[in-house]
Amino acid sequence: MISPPLLYALIMLAAPLAMVVTFSFWSQNYLDLDTTITLKNYKEAWSKPIYRVLILRSLNISIMVTLVTVLLAFPMAYFLSFRVKRNKALWLFLITIPFWTSYLLRVFLWKVILGYNGVLNSALMGLGIIDEPMTFILYNLNAVVITLAHAWAPFAILPIFVSLERIDRSLLEAAEDLGDGPFRRFFRVTLPLAMPGVIASTLIVMIPTVGDFITPKLVGGTDGLMISNMIQIQFGKANNAPLGAALAIASMVIVGSVSLVIFIAGRWFRGRAQ
Repeated sequence: MISPPLLYALIMLAAPLAMVVTFSFWSQNYLDLDTTITLKNYKEAWSKPIYRVLILRSLNISIMVTLVTVLLAFPMAYFLSFRVKRNKALWLFLITIPFWTSYLLRVFLWKVILGYNGVLNSALMGLGIIDEPMTFILYNLNAVVITLAHAWAPFAILPIFVSLERIDRSLLEAAEDLGDGPFRRFFRVTLPLAMPGVIASTLIVMIPTVGDFITPKLVGGTDGLMISNMIQIQFGKANNAPLGAALAIASMVIVGSVSLVIFIAGRWFRGRAQ
């Protein structure tokens, strides 16, 4: 029974990844593809300053998006789990409403909201809070973080909600009987037991955001471009698929290393709390 999904995973996931790895060791001069094994692409990917800047910026944006998303998602998940007594399914249904529209359309809507004459600036000027439109909220890193945080919020809320739902409420009652206040009870019982959901949310948000190229292209401007945009250029206009593949593999290695550190840190924190 496992063979059909296994075959599907091999064809749709493993085979393309193997092709990317293979391409990264080749070289290309416009239309001429040389299949001789070489490390030239990796040397260029790690030595050129522009690539290092884009990789570090992508990692920085991804970490910022993850922090903002998870920190905002946890209170929502906590509210749904501990405060909502009825119609939880309705609340979860409302959380999924953003998925009803195209991701591309949502990005364009954020351009309308954050634009120079957009909804946010017009509202603040109408209320007399600002005298002239703010320019630091669009076509830069801030716009990318805001847009991605909104796009990935449901993916962060749901895993945390599931972990909170699995917590045995008698443990919280026991902590209260032993004299723990709300804050101490939260950090000693609730947060450690919810850590698997927090770790899952962190990885679910962080890993894909590094590879997002639509959002930086539409709302990031020159200061918000990420390594994924450079990879797209290498596979497209530059017609240098081997270098693009090497950049992709380098990004995967960095993201994988950071994800492993986050996973180990989360398990260590939970173990210490227990």
